[in-house]
Amino acid sequence: MRVSSLPFFLLLLPLIEIAGFVIVGRQIGVFPTLALTVATSVAGGMLLRHQGFGVMARIRNEVAAGRDPSRELAHGVMIMLAGLLLLIPGFFTDIIGILLFLPPVRDLGWNFLRRRIDFTVDYGFMGGFSRRPGDGKTIDLDEDDYSRGTDPRSPWRQIRDE
Repeated sequence: MRVSSLPFFLLLLPLIEIAGFVIVGRQIGVFPTLALTVATSVAGGMLLRHQGFGVMARIRNEVAAGRDPSRELAHGVMIMLAGLLLLIPGFFTDIIGILLFLPPVRDLGWNFLRRRIDFTVDYGFMGGFSRRPGDGKTIDLDEDDYSRGTDPRSPWRQIRDE
């Protein structure tokens, strides 16, 4: 029977953070430790905002060019996770958050995800190219098959107003 390690990690994380506070607090003091914790939270919010807008622009460019935006979407999720980890007080989560803001680390995460998750893209509604084959409902008209004028033989013209 396989036991998930996530609950174990969630129980272990506060102990790791407390140990980090104790070690850093002994080295630099209580108030500098608290100031460092607040500074990383503020820096995380600022980095999240700055890099988040950059990712949104890259996603728009990929969609406008008709390319697959999966990589940029994954980078956006990792940036959001990095910002969340920096907002959580603690040095261990801050280290992981700072690492996730680095593009090479995000590329490693993208390569890990790409092999394990099947990304299917259908953004034909946005003017891009769909990867799915057509559903056979396309109607091809020649120039003489279509006109904007009214047709006196149209069944809609035969209905009279009463």
